[in-house]
Amino acid sequence: MKQTSSIPSLAGSKTWFAFALVAAAVVAVGLYAAGLYGRGTAIDGLLAQGRTDANLKVALLRAVMERPRALPVLLAEDQQVLAALENDDHSLVDALDGKLEGLVGDTSASVLYVTRKDGVAIASSNWRGPLSFVGINYSFREYFRRAMEAGAAEHFALGTVSKRPGLYISRRAETAGGKLGVVVVKMEFDQLESDWRETGRPAYVTDISGVVLITSVPSWRFMAAAPIPPDRLAAIRDSLQFGNAPLVPLPITQIETLSDDAAIVSAILPGTSAAEYLRLRTPVPTTSWQLGYLLPIEAPVAAAMREARLLALSLLVPVLALIAFLMLRRRAIATRIARAQAAREELERRVVERTADLSLARDRLQAEIADHRSTDAKLQVVQQDLVHANRLAILGQVAAGVAHEINQPVATIRAYAENARVFLSRGQQTPADENLTEIAALTERIGTITEDLKALGRKGRTPPEAVDLHGAIDGAIVLLKSRFAGRLEALTVKAPRPGLAVTANRVRLEQVLINLFQNALEALEGRSDARVDVSAEECGDEVVIRVADNGPGIPASIRGSLFTPFNTSKEKGLGLGLAIVKDIVADYGGHIEVDSSDGGTSFLIHLRKVTP
Repeated sequence: MKQTSSIPSLAGSKTWFAFALVAAAVVAVGLYAAGLYGRGTAIDGLLAQGRTDANLKVALLRAVMERPRALPVLLAEDQQVLAALENDDHSLVDALDGKLEGLVGDTSASVLYVTRKDGVAIASSNWRGPLSFVGINYSFREYFRRAMEAGAAEHFALGTVSKRPGLYISRRAETAGGKLGVVVVKMEFDQLESDWRETGRPAYVTDISGVVLITSVPSWRFMAAAPIPPDRLAAIRDSLQFGNAPLVPLPITQIETLSDDAAIVSAILPGTSAAEYLRLRTPVPTTSWQLGYLLPIEAPVAAAMREARLLALSLLVPVLALIAFLMLRRRAIATRIARAQAAREELERRVVERTADLSLARDRLQAEIADHRSTDAKLQVVQQDLVHANRLAILGQVAAGVAHEINQPVATIRAYAENARVFLSRGQQTPADENLTEIAALTERIGTITEDLKALGRKGRTPPEAVDLHGAIDGAIVLLKSRFAGRLEALTVKAPRPGLAVTANRVRLEQVLINLFQNALEALEGRSDARVDVSAEECGDEVVIRVADNGPGIPASIRGSLFTPFNTSKEKGLGLGLAIVKDIVADYGGHIEVDSSDGGTSFLIHLRKVTP
């Protein structure tokens, strides 16, 4: 009898041992899979965030660079600069020193200086200081040689006098008689690097050779993203571009490649030990540079893996407990059946019913869990898309909009100032006063544009008013005269009837017209048969302004997203003009249409007509 009773006990022990092994294996596999899923989810989220942050940093870097780039272009054609280079007159050079000193204070440039064609600097904005550039020969500098050969150059290097790194932007000054010299502006990025450093996430910019130029980690400057070939390394050192910098590789080791622009790396920051980061690389448009951006991943990945494993345990433990409960229940039923044969059928019926109820409840629970997980995943995607769209809108309309919109008034002010100088030298007081009056008006306009763009950044709206259409068109053409001197004859305006007015704002309507006129004239550059037709027609309660050119048309690749920020076919364009145009027209109850083919492009602006 004892031998017979020991057989079920032995069989039960083996069953529970097997169950324990299977349960342990299931838990181990589930935790491993959950960890992989959590890690992947965390990295995907960091990738989305990192790409947005990197694009914002690139946009800010471009905005910082745009203003100083215009200075050499303007100064290379400045009569005072040309006169100082042509004539060996100390009074002209002294006056030029004062002018450069005044200009550098109003820009983000570090130093402005002018060299003769032999490379010797004759005037500099720092002529008063102990580190003055005046008299120093810069003929060995790459930016000087390339400007003399090609007309313009941009070159990042360590200053031979100041020992401070910066971007040198140069432009050749010349007249019909030949080359006279080079105008150079040096800009430094201390403020930009400080802003990056405050985020606590390393960012750096490398040139085409992989050398770090701009960085939020000072000790990384002039290190290399990868080992530089010996011949290239020798050439860089001989040029003194980076002084005596050792150009050693950065303390960054790649661990895993995620995509062409993303990888997981191990990096050592000053004062810390090696840690894992997500590295993103983004090209900087209009340059040969590349932005590198590091996001720490150890903490967010660990948190995501921990949450995923806790979720897996919350699902696995109840299921395993339910199975164990069923096993115990079945064993209890079997024992009762052995003791009470008479109640066997009733007990089996109840067991079947109970098992069915539990299975149905388990199925419902699993279905609900699956629905919750699907809903959570969709919500996260929607939230990420909203954050991405919001950041792009702010970036497009505030960070780079100011530089884009006030370029023409600044160029026009310079043209009026030069005219006033000529009139005063001739003793013609009246036309000089008129030019100065125009300068004051344009200065006020720049302030109005700046305040208006700030309002756009806050999603504000300028109150509508009745705007004379003829005056708005004339104002836009005036602002374009300086930049497109000699090319405005391609612009043909069919004057609207006197007194025709639309509901808008004068400054913002001029912004719309300037963008469209400028795009049309740039598309026709170099064409002998260039023509831009501007007209206005009254259609019921609307006025339709038409701007049509006979250019090559808009590329098909960007037509579908023509009014999307940062969508452009121009090599140095920001892609913000048409997006701002659409927003302005919509603010006053209008809309804009475009028709483009190989024979040209037409933009139609619909605005509400003001009835007298």
